[in-house]
Amino acid sequence: MNTHRIALIPGDGIGQDVTEAAWSVLQTVAKHSGFVLEATVFPWSCAFYKETGQMMPDDAIETLRKFDAILLGAVGWPAEVLDSVSLHGLLLPIRKAFVQYANIRPHRLLPGVQGPLKAESFDILCIRENTEGEYSGAGGRIHQGTKDEVAIETAIFTRVGVERILRFGFERARSRRGKLASVTKSNAQKYSMVFWDEITRTLATEYPDVEVTSYHVDAMSARMVMAPETLDVIVASNLFGDILTDLGAAIQGGLGFAASANINPDRSAPSMFEPVHGSAPDIAGKGIANPIAAIWSGAMMLEHLGETDAAAMVMNAISATTASGIGTVPGKHTTEAIAMAVADAITTLER
Repeated sequence: MNTHRIALIPGDGIGQDVTEAAWSVLQTVAKHSGFVLEATVFPWSCAFYKETGQMMPDDAIETLRKFDAILLGAVGWPAEVLDSVSLHGLLLPIRKAFVQYANIRPHRLLPGVQGPLKAESFDILCIRENTEGEYSGAGGRIHQGTKDEVAIETAIFTRVGVERILRFGFERARSRRGKLASVTKSNAQKYSMVFWDEITRTLATEYPDVEVTSYHVDAMSARMVMAPETLDVIVASNLFGDILTDLGAAIQGGLGFAASANINPDRSAPSMFEPVHGSAPDIAGKGIANPIAAIWSGAMMLEHLGETDAAAMVMNAISATTASGIGTVPGKHTTEAIAMAVADAITTLER
């Protein structure tokens, strides 16, 4: 019997609710599929920061390294801790330390979910570069608080970094419908984004079976709204991928349905799985957060761990749940009720 050791970081606000809900579903599918998920919970969060002055302890990376995967809820409490502190204190260090350079975010309408667009169906997989680019953290500020203040934020693009994320995108496109959209803003950013476009063209010669189109990010934003059904795999830089995937979440019905995976493709370190939404302080503690994004992220984790049948079972159960009308309208069903419906669907579908 396979045993998978999972680090749970519920984090802040609704992150705690949706992580508990997702974990209950994952335990249900593990029991029915004959493997074990063994959890260790870590309290790292903005509350932890207020107590200790750190988002996570100094040895956190080495502590996490021994796990097979990480399941994260949500991190952030902007009223008390700056988002720049929480992000650079926990999420980004984990992604960079474990070389989780491929951020995967699927966008499609679940059965019974009404999106804001006329399109009845679409299936877009966004691949976001996850460890460098605009979020490299290079820069600084001088003359702070004076009229001469200067702030510099340097985006860093390396050939290794750009080539590996593009190659990852090409491989995913090859395994799907054979279409890749590479997104830049090379008309305005004549160094980094022209560099990205050049590498895209070079790699395209190695994938003659993949149809490649380069888009500027503004044109891609319009296409995702006007013709999402024409898109298959999108690959973009850290910043552009971040923005486009929130747009993707909107067209699939909202952040409550938006899952993601931070992947270390060579498996030299654990990968991390998380819903795209934040800690949602306005509904924290009310028990009405939609856990479907967290459950979907858990399914992506199972697939990464090699439990592909169990992952498919979770996704089928999510679809059956939303098709029945549960979890499709914000606030109509409790977090617990949605998770229980998905878990019940797993046992029903298994029969």
